[in-house]
Amino acid sequence: MRPQAEAPGRGRPRPARLVIADDHELARSGLRSMLAGEPDLEVVGEAATGREAVTACSRLRPDLVLMDVRMPELDGLAATEAVKAACPDTSVVIVTLYEDPDYLLQAIRAGAAGYVLKDATRREFLAAVRGVLGGESILNPELAVQLLRRLAHEGATRPAAGGAPEPLTTRELEVLRLLAEGQTNPQIAARLGVSRGTVKVHVERIIAKLGASDRTQAAVRAAELGLLAPGDGEPGPGASPG
Repeated sequence: MRPQAEAPGRGRPRPARLVIADDHELARSGLRSMLAGEPDLEVVGEAATGREAVTACSRLRPDLVLMDVRMPELDGLAATEAVKAACPDTSVVIVTLYEDPDYLLQAIRAGAAGYVLKDATRREFLAAVRGVLGGESILNPELAVQLLRRLAHEGATRPAAGGAPEPLTTRELEVLRLLAEGQTNPQIAARLGVSRGTVKVHVERIIAKLGASDRTQAAVRAAELGLLAPGDGEPGPGASPG
């Protein structure tokens, strides 16, 4: 989750910066049209190949890139991994025709925050973009659980980068496990009997401690570290009192 910076001299948050990556000009135009006129969203670059997407993100450091699946030079998966390596704080949303769990698992492993279907309505599309920028998950909860279980149990994830994270408190682990189930901040707040603001703070701390760029990648990192298995009432691995 990233706070928006104030626009110089305006005293209000600057728009989130987006890059559109798709090898079809018509598709890029369509995505650009859906984003046009939204004061909190700004398209700062476009790319027609996976390699161009990586170059654009390295140069522009956007908040989010909309990544097509099939592109020349580098496909969406390879481009996503390269973007995350070059720009860890940039979130990647895969734009796809199909909700294919196997492909989406690969995309999340590569660093994607989630996906949006190409036949989504403008309202659904904007909600997905703003959801990721606001720190929410845009994965279907059932699919999220399925993918994270596979990440946790298959033992075929990328090696966890950055060494051991700062320990999570018992409460942060509770929030993390609910987050990984695809629950929203209001749902987590109701489940734990705390305010939405408190949950938001916990999620922000979890993302920071795990060195993740967004909610989905925090869950992926937690799966890699074995933090998602429910315990027997005692703090799990990586927990600290509090």
